[in-house]
Amino acid sequence: MSQASKILSQTANIVELECSACGKRYDAGTEQHLCTCGKPLLARYDLRRAAATLTLENLKSRPRTLWRYAEVLPNDPSVSLGEGMTPLVHAKRVGASIQCQSGRCPSENLERLYVKDEGLNPTGSFKARGMSAAVTRAKQLGARVLAAPTAGNAGGALAAYAAAAGLSAVIVMPADTPSANVMECQAFGAKVVKLNGLISDCGKYVAEHMDREGWYDVSTLKEPYRVEGKKTMGYELWEQFDGKLPDVILYPTGGGVGLIGMCKAFDEMQQMGWIGDERPRMVAVQAEGCAPIVQAWEAHRKSAQFFPNAATIASGLRVPGPLGDQLILSMLRQTKGTALAVSDEEMLHAGRELASLEGIFAAPEGAATVIAARKLAASGWIKPEEKVVLFNTGTGYKYSEAWQRALQSA
Repeated sequence: MSQASKILSQTANIVELECSACGKRYDAGTEQHLCTCGKPLLARYDLRRAAATLTLENLKSRPRTLWRYAEVLPNDPSVSLGEGMTPLVHAKRVGASIQCQSGRCPSENLERLYVKDEGLNPTGSFKARGMSAAVTRAKQLGARVLAAPTAGNAGGALAAYAAAAGLSAVIVMPADTPSANVMECQAFGAKVVKLNGLISDCGKYVAEHMDREGWYDVSTLKEPYRVEGKKTMGYELWEQFDGKLPDVILYPTGGGVGLIGMCKAFDEMQQMGWIGDERPRMVAVQAEGCAPIVQAWEAHRKSAQFFPNAATIASGLRVPGPLGDQLILSMLRQTKGTALAVSDEEMLHAGRELASLEGIFAAPEGAATVIAARKLAASGWIKPEEKVVLFNTGTGYKYSEAWQRALQSA
C-alpha cells in the first residue's frame, strides 16, 4: 500500500456511485459500469471527512504522484507507475507570439500562458492517470482480464497498468493506429485486436465479446474510475498555482474524460471549502475532421450527433460518438466556456511552434490547443491579463508518422 493510502483508515473512501444523468445510486463495493439508463456513473465521497486531512500543508510531504490526493481517490492498494504531478511550463515565447484583441490595445500578448505537459506521464500520455485508478479498482473488485477500445494512448496505458497489476489485457484498436501504440501494447503482453474502422467500431467489438469472454470493460466512461484518475489534473493545477485556479483551460477533447474529471474536481474543491463558485472557462478543442462536440455546441444542442467519416491525424480526437457528450456540453455551459475545431495542418504547424519555441515535443492533440488559444485571443474571448492553461495530452514521440509529415511541410 502506498504512503498516501496509509494516511487513511480502512473505511472505503467512496460512499456510493451516482448516475450522471438520472441520479440513481449504486453500491461502490461491487462491480458497476453504466447506469440502467445507459449513462456514466460518478464516484461520490465524504468530502467533509476528506477536507480534514487533504490540505496544502499535508500535501507538502506526500509522494509526488496523483495518489497524493488519496482522500478523494479509491483507497485500495494502488497500482502506480509514478503518474501525475506533471510540469506546468510557463510558455513565454508562445504567449508572446499570440496577439490579443482587447479594448485597450489590439496587440497585447498572452503573458500568462502555461502548458500542462501530460506527455511526461508513464506511457507518454494523460491516459496513465485514468488507467492507474481504473486498474487499481478493477483489481480490488476481482477482475482478471481488462478490455478496452483505443485510438492509441489509452491502450498502451491499460496494457502497462494491467501488467503492473498482474492482470491480462485485451486492446482493440483501429488498424491505422500509430505503430508506436501497437508496439507498446504488445511489449506489455496485452492481446491486440486490430479492426478496420474507428474507435466506435472497436467499442462495439468489446461490448459484444465482454460477457462471453469474461472481460472487465475499461472503455471510456463505461466504468467510474478513469474519471477519478483524470480529475487529479484539476487538483494539480490548484496546487501548482498555490491554491488558485487559472482563468481558462483549453483541453483536447475526444472522449472528454479529462474535461469531465477536472470539472468534477472543481466541484469537490468547492464542497471542501478550497474555492468558491468561480470556475476556469473550459474550452473543448477538437479536430475539424471529427468535431461532434463543436457541432453540438454551435447548434445549441444538449447532446452530440455521431460524426460521420471521422478523419484526423490526431488519433485521440478521432472519437465520432463520445458517450460523455451531454456531460461535456453541460460543463462547457456551466463554466461559460466554448468549443472550437482546428485543422490537421494547423496542428502540425503548432506542433513545430511548441517544439522550437518551448522545447515541448507535443502530440497533435496538444498542439491543437495552441491554435485554439490563438483564435480565441484574436477574437477577444481570451483577455491578455488572463491566466491560460493549454493541455498537451501526450508526447510527440508516439506520433512519428504525424511528426514526419509536420517536418516535411516545414
